[in-house]
Amino acid sequence: MAEFTMEGEKVALLFGAFLCLSYAYEVSVSCMMAYDEGGASAVFSSPECPQWVFSAAIQNGTDNCLVATHQGRRKYQEDRVICYPRVTLPVLGEDGPNEASLGIAAVFDGHGGREASEMASQKFLDYFLLHVVFNTYKKLFSHSKEHEEAVDEESVHGILEKALLRTIQDIDSEFSQEALNNDYISGSTATVVLWMNGQILVGNLGDSKALLCSRRTHFDQDSEGLKSSNYCSLKLSVGDLGTKLQAEELTKDHHPDRDDEKARIEAAGGVVLVIGVPRVNGILAVSRSIGDIGLKRYGVIAELEVTGWRRLTTEDCYLVIGSDGIFERMSPQDVCDILHGGHAKENETSIDTSLCPSSSSLADCIVQNAFSKGSSDNLSVIVIPMRQDPPSLEHNEQT
Repeated sequence: MAEFTMEGEKVALLFGAFLCLSYAYEVSVSCMMAYDEGGASAVFSSPECPQWVFSAAIQNGTDNCLVATHQGRRKYQEDRVICYPRVTLPVLGEDGPNEASLGIAAVFDGHGGREASEMASQKFLDYFLLHVVFNTYKKLFSHSKEHEEAVDEESVHGILEKALLRTIQDIDSEFSQEALNNDYISGSTATVVLWMNGQILVGNLGDSKALLCSRRTHFDQDSEGLKSSNYCSLKLSVGDLGTKLQAEELTKDHHPDRDDEKARIEAAGGVVLVIGVPRVNGILAVSRSIGDIGLKRYGVIAELEVTGWRRLTTEDCYLVIGSDGIFERMSPQDVCDILHGGHAKENETSIDTSLCPSSSSLADCIVQNAFSKGSSDNLSVIVIPMRQDPPSLEHNEQT
């Protein structure tokens, strides 16, 4: 390898206290080669690489993750969800190694079996953190050769985005091999949100959705409550019709009849047939997925569509990630109306507030409304309150 000329010599990662351990990880040249040649799965299976336990990066506390799932009217539950509001990451600041806290949430909506969504949910965190470690090291190595002392925020964001893309690619590659070996026909969507330092990054493949519910006022308000930087947590009165939570979709569904998706499918020799809904070769209702190995040759890909990093404002109250079953009978605006507390006009939203007792979480309320409206699919949703000072925005200098 051109990058590593000192063959056989081990090099320590520059963030030695990563994951709250007292020693630096050491990566041999052969381990780096395994990573470059085979990605995360090759590293975890290589005897040349340490058996790292990345679960130590997860900090205690799930107060910023509200999660609900429901099998619904299906025979099996094929959805899988993960939410880690505080994950410790290594970053290099001006004064040396630092730790930053990252939030990670994802919905994997399986189809044709639960194997693909199960593997994705189980592998995602370890693979993602491994890619962060190796790509951070490579960035630091290249910077040291150029006599640069620090990796700036833009570089960190780039590392995280690259790690996200590689993670899904590696999971798809590993699952595809397992599917070939075991005759699996299953596949899965993936909608992932990262948040750090008041910014979010969204990656999506398939037809699960991510959206923001943001406070909007329809006329000037002199209320001190509305001026508060933490007004997302305030209770609204029934008469407060000058405000609402407005839905903004952060993802675009990958349906086979979307112009760019259809063009790719047809260029690969596939066709889009309408059987109830548009389907690849009359079979699959999404054009991007993990797995679905029988349709990969016809233009189905596992490439995330990623938005750029976006800075949140004090008006952004909730981040929501949901499987398509949530949106089968409800719109994104319906979901935000539920989070608003049902104070929008009943005849406009058709939200049944009786399904939201005080003992239930906001996520439970969304799932129960979707089920009561007749959704026929599995139902899964993650609701993340965007508070004034969320734990995921902390920076801790290493000592």
